[in-house]
Amino acid sequence: MPDTGDVRGVEPSQRPDAQVRVFAMPPPKDATPDEIIQGFLEALTSDDPQFEMARKYLTREASRNWHPESSTTVLADGPGTEATDRGSAQDGQPGRNWLLTGREVAEVDGRRAYTPRKSTYSEPVHLSMDPDVEGGPEWRIDRPPSGVVLGESDFQRIYRSVSKYYYAADTVPSDGGQGDVVADPVYVRERIDPITQTVRSLLEGPTEWLDPAVTSLFPKGTRLAAGTKGLAPDDQNTLTVPLTRQADRVDLRRCKLMATQILYTLEDLTPAGIEEVKLLRSDGRQLCPPLREDDAEAAAPHRTAGQARYQYFLDGQRRLVRLFGTSTGHKAEPVPGAFGEGGRKLRAAAVSREEDKAAGVSLDGRSLYVGSLVQGAELGEPVISSSAKAEDNRLTAPSWDGRGDLWVADRDPLDPQLYLLEDGGGTPSPVTVAGLGKGRIQAVRVAADGVRIALLVADEGKKSLRVGRIQRTPGENGPARISVHQLRTVAPQMEEVTAMSWAGGSRLVVVGREEGGVQQIRYVQCDGSAPAGGVLPGLTGAEEIAAAEDERLPLIAHSDDGIVRLPPGAPWQTVVGEGTAPVYPG
Repeated sequence: MPDTGDVRGVEPSQRPDAQVRVFAMPPPKDATPDEIIQGFLEALTSDDPQFEMARKYLTREASRNWHPESSTTVLADGPGTEATDRGSAQDGQPGRNWLLTGREVAEVDGRRAYTPRKSTYSEPVHLSMDPDVEGGPEWRIDRPPSGVVLGESDFQRIYRSVSKYYYAADTVPSDGGQGDVVADPVYVRERIDPITQTVRSLLEGPTEWLDPAVTSLFPKGTRLAAGTKGLAPDDQNTLTVPLTRQADRVDLRRCKLMATQILYTLEDLTPAGIEEVKLLRSDGRQLCPPLREDDAEAAAPHRTAGQARYQYFLDGQRRLVRLFGTSTGHKAEPVPGAFGEGGRKLRAAAVSREEDKAAGVSLDGRSLYVGSLVQGAELGEPVISSSAKAEDNRLTAPSWDGRGDLWVADRDPLDPQLYLLEDGGGTPSPVTVAGLGKGRIQAVRVAADGVRIALLVADEGKKSLRVGRIQRTPGENGPARISVHQLRTVAPQMEEVTAMSWAGGSRLVVVGREEGGVQQIRYVQCDGSAPAGGVLPGLTGAEEIAAAEDERLPLIAHSDDGIVRLPPGAPWQTVVGEGTAPVYPG
């Protein structure tokens, strides 16, 4: 350290990389068919809002019939090109046939929904001499690929994931009641007015997969008012959204709930966030008073039952203990009630999202108990018992949704079953899981909204992570029938997943390994996409992991070092050397 001289500013040794912006180039004069194909594919990766430059590589008729917004095909290494034959003549002009090839990893449909793929991509493209080009004739594409096709690295550079928000269909808020908001992830082009893209997508409605279980409070057919070029918050972080006449007659409460959908959807899309949303009628007048974040939380809480106060795990005596959520200390205390007294040794536990009740599985995995987290509270008889002979084939760890319902699976090979206990008690209701096939559920985690469920499924000796949609069908003379539909694989890049937890509205944290790789911990989206930079610091022998809805709270895991935590921006830290089954409420 110098002891004399002036204080001088110095440039930091590392500066963040500026985002690369790609500008497309028009076709050169007398371009060969190969140059036309390559130029068109490069133009698809540009930041051209309407793909106007890409259209210059097409004939006039092909440009009219080409709809780039209909789909985006993502290939692992970008499209390969191969000339096949001379092709057929069109309008007396010679033609050329080309083939675009590659390994498809995903597709984004017209609703902007991401779906993982594992298939071979092959699509023909035809070129002909176009006499309508100025100074022509010139080679142009008269049969382009459907939609947009690009490489995975370009996709991650150009697109970003955004969660739209809708209401669970069976909890639509009314008469002062609160509704459960459900995240619906989509992909938008990051540098092409993402706010306007996202609001348009929200108004168009939920993605096909989520649609049967949610609803939007925007009246059917509502769109942005004609002439709306772009949406942007003002210097007070207020976003004004003009709507078409379909929304003109909504009442005050519905207007607030509509604005809540927009506020939640856009909260992470701008650096400073959007603090207020103002909706306008078709005549330009305000539809209702501007809505702020506090008003939105009162109408439809973003995190169904508030933020987690504690982290929980089982100590060396198999008691349920807890740590304060933001505490830097490592002193855990037993929870109040029977689960913290140690009279009933546990192998797994779950705490309700309001942190007033807990459920625990006995050490042998046979029995599930539910009790209050109140001093002096006792446990009654088991609410569910498994008849499986082997301990590893008995009950999974339980999971609470934000409605106060408890979920658990029995892994008995002779009678595997997923169960729901309404309000954590009563008679267990069997839940049908469509599309499970020969797979058996090994772990259960239900999202706070009670609409989506994550399952670890064992099939042919390997465990995969799948997310299903929960549907509640009203019974004619009894309780609603509960079922899980359209299971989809969420971490296709991993050969096996061994542990998982919800980590926000549309994100999960998983422990697993890729084919031929070592164990890793990473974030994945519930639509199956893996965000760039989602890999977390490694951890030796991670067996279980838990995350909170609040990203400011640390991850907590069970590893070879015992119970460990990963605070934001810090390395893994050991909490206690002996402990298992870490969980956050839920």
